[in-house]
Amino acid sequence: MKQGKIVVAGIGPGDMQDITPAVRTAISSAEVVVGYKYYFQFVSTLITPGTHCVDTGMKREKARAEEAFNYAEEGKSVCVISSGDAGIYGMAPLIFEMKEERKSNISVEVLPGISAFQKAAAILGAPIGHDFCIISLSDLMTPWEKIEKRIVAAATADFVTAVYNPRSEGRYWQLHRLKELFLQDRSPLTPVGFVRQAGREDQEICTTTLEAFNPDQVDMFTVVIIGNSQTKSFENKLVTPRGYFRETTPLEAGIGQEIMIRSFQTIEKELQNKNIPLDHKWALLHAIHTTADFEMEQLLYTDPGAVALLYKKLNAGKSVTIVTDVTMAAAGIRKAALQRMGIEVKCYLSDQRIAPIAAEKGITRTQAGIRLAVTEHPDALFVFGNAPTALMELCDLIRKNKAAPIGVIAAPVGFVNVEESKHRIKPFHEIPKIIVEGRKGGSNLAATLVNAILSYNDAEQLRPGRDV
Repeated sequence: MKQGKIVVAGIGPGDMQDITPAVRTAISSAEVVVGYKYYFQFVSTLITPGTHCVDTGMKREKARAEEAFNYAEEGKSVCVISSGDAGIYGMAPLIFEMKEERKSNISVEVLPGISAFQKAAAILGAPIGHDFCIISLSDLMTPWEKIEKRIVAAATADFVTAVYNPRSEGRYWQLHRLKELFLQDRSPLTPVGFVRQAGREDQEICTTTLEAFNPDQVDMFTVVIIGNSQTKSFENKLVTPRGYFRETTPLEAGIGQEIMIRSFQTIEKELQNKNIPLDHKWALLHAIHTTADFEMEQLLYTDPGAVALLYKKLNAGKSVTIVTDVTMAAAGIRKAALQRMGIEVKCYLSDQRIAPIAAEKGITRTQAGIRLAVTEHPDALFVFGNAPTALMELCDLIRKNKAAPIGVIAAPVGFVNVEESKHRIKPFHEIPKIIVEGRKGGSNLAATLVNAILSYNDAEQLRPGRDV
């Protein structure tokens, strides 16, 4: 009697064009084809007339494997078909387990196929361009506790994650839980894509964000792909960069920005409250990055939409001047960003006109600097990182209608008049404000808040440090 054999073949996600030539040959030359009955519709034209077909229903995998060995042991050439790739949640592992259990000498060969996640990824663009993992939410043979640990590991390790078996009639809550766990470690704006019936006639595609993703829109025929911190979304496509374009940037700048990106990712994970508006979060991440002080979560105040509005005004040329109270604050504002946006930074503290004004009026030099600045640039963005008296001076000039700044960053530091100066600026509701409440502040903090405004167009992708 001739020796039988078993070929386990991945038939791809369902499109004839996605079946490899090797699999086509294996199916057409087999004497027996074994598989889940739903899959035969995708290979019917490849099966040679007269071939014996063994088709069984759902959850009959072990019975199909036994049938395959029974026919192979009779000397038949058997092809076991499995959707996607037979080795990925497919029949191949079970066939090898049964071979070991039966102590069978039947030859087993596995032919790879295009997996559903590969097909879905290609339809969505290129979301798995870097490290990725696949998680099945089916808890029929895997305890949910173990699945949840894998979800947390994938989320915290920043893997692009493909989700199989996301939902069924009885499995309705697991994908909601996965989303909840991912939001604990990923930005709400993380790109997400899902494809239903990938490669088949009734294919459906959707791209969204992690925050907006609705698990109730998917079913058991859907593959969900969650991007990582580098994944981008444009033209309804998802792309996870491999990193080649970074090789064209100067080495020092690339390393500096990469460190800053990783720092921001770490800070975001450790925030107590992640569900805050993007523009406030962007300023907060800068503040914590500069100070390493998570108390900034409680201290940093921004008017609603202030960061986004100030970026829009500065980028549109509504004001070409930023005025700081001291030179150290001016020094910390990124020169490349200023040059890119055509913005001038001025500090009047060293202006020769200041000393006579301060002496004559009996005020501090920083106060005198603000008085002079207002006469020349009444609509500037005013930035305070040191002198509360300068901030109080601006408040008085606003009340007298001598100044109409496009915005104010109030971060003076110290123990005398500091908190009072911040209270004074807050009632001016028509002026966008960023305030570091309490005694804390400083020139470096004031400067980084300006940098947050200048780089706000990088906030959505959480990519700080373009001008480092």
